Amino acid sequence: MEGPSLEINLPDTHEEGKLYVVDSLNNLNKLNVCPDESQHSLDEEENTDNTGENMAGSNTGNHCLFFIIFILTLIISLALVSFVIFLIIQTRNKMDQISSRLLSEKKNIEELKKINNILLKHLNQSGIKD
Repeated sequence: MEGPSLEINLPDTHEEGKLYVVDSLNNLNKLNVCPDESQHSLDEEENTDNTGENMAGSNTGNHCLFFIIFILTLIISLALVSFVIFLIIQTRNKMDQISSRLLSEKKNIEELKKINNILLKHLNQSGIKD
């Protein structure tokens, strides 16, 4: 695809200025020739072609993002482990309460059996018979 060539005479400008104008014209030509979806991919391709500062900034951003995600994962894991330990302790306390209730109920049942046996013996000895 060959777009219309744009020739501009720039007398007495610095080379950086010329490069800036050429780059701007290239971007304008890309906007006229390419649809919006492909423009985004061209911009990404252009950014990946640049070496040095952009790549270093990108890597630094990736490392920073990774570090933040890693710290958040550690904090969430610590919170979940703490919650599980709390639940285990609460469950143990409830089990201890239930065990003590069962033991006290067992003692009550044993006492009721003894009282029942004493009453039966007393009734048998008193001679009350049908």
